Amino acid sequence: MIDPVLTKAEEKMKTSLDVLKREMGGIRTGRASPALVENVRVDYNGAPTPIHHMASVTASGASLLMIQPWDAGALTAIEKAILKANIGLTPTSDGHVIRLNIPPLDEERRQEMIKMMRRLLEEQRIVVRNIRRDAIDDIKKQEKNKEISQDDLKRGETRLQKLTDSYIGQIDATGVAKEAELKQI
Repeated sequence: MIDPVLTKAEEKMKTSLDVLKREMGGIRTGRASPALVENVRVDYNGAPTPIHHMASVTASGASLLMIQPWDAGALTAIEKAILKANIGLTPTSDGHVIRLNIPPLDEERRQEMIKMMRRLLEEQRIVVRNIRRDAIDDIKKQEKNKEISQDDLKRGETRLQKLTDSYIGQIDATGVAKEAELKQI
C-alpha cells in the first residue's frame, strides 16, 4: 500500500529535478547556448510559441547564437520577444537571420546570476519537501484507515525521507556544478 505512494512521490521529485535542470540551462554563463532562449515565447499568429518551434537556434562559436526562422515573417516578432524577455541580449538582424552576441559576464552580473540560480535551487527544494509532506499525509491516511500498521507507517516515512534526501542532494549537486560554471572566467 505504501509503494504506490512512494512511486508517485519519486516521479514528482524526478520531474522537479528535470524542471530545475531545464531552467538552469537558461542561466547565461558567458557562453552561447540555445538553452538561453529556450523559455522565450513569441506571439506568433496570436499564440505564445517557443522560439525553437518556429526557428532553428544554433550556437556559432562560444559567443554567438544564430536564430534562423522558418517563416521570414516571424523575424521581427522573434526580435521583439527576445527584447521583451529581458535576458540581457540584444538581437541584430540581417533580414534572414537573428544574431545574439553573448558578451562575457562581468563580476556584478555573475553575482546576479548566482543569486538567481540559488533562488531556483531553493524553490525546487521547497517543491520536493512539499511532495514529501503530501506523501506523508497519504501514508498517515492509510494508517488512520487501518490499511497499514504503525510499523509500516514508520518504515514508509523513513523510505520517503531517504528518497527526499537523495533528490535534495541531486538538486544541490546541480547547483554546485552551475555555480562553478558561472564562476569560470
